[in-house]
Amino acid sequence: MKTFGVFVKEKRIEKKITLRKFCRQAELDPSNWSKIERKLLQPPKSRFVLEIIAKILKMKKGSEEYNTLFDLAAISFVPKDLIEDEKVLEKLPVFFRTVRGEPPTREELEELINIIREG
Repeated sequence: MKTFGVFVKEKRIEKKITLRKFCRQAELDPSNWSKIERKLLQPPKSRFVLEIIAKILKMKKGSEEYNTLFDLAAISFVPKDLIEDEKVLEKLPVFFRTVRGEPPTREELEELINIIREG
């Protein structure tokens, strides 16, 4: 699964935005942001900062990209022992969508229930 930093870096490069320009627009420190993109620091927790990042990267609110940005930020704060279980890690976005009020498909819900039962 892709990390938050890798995801943002790919989107930033896709939009042809340099690291320095991105950081200037987001009012972030380039040195620290580079560490986030290289998985050395955790992503921001602030919804406000994440929304600024989404805006700079032209992610439409509610789009798959937008939700992925927020999901990957949240996943980075999940306890490591849960992330080590690949089955649980794959289903976290389904959980986050459900919490946001976006109903999962029946198949996604059944898989999530099975994972919880097995745990």
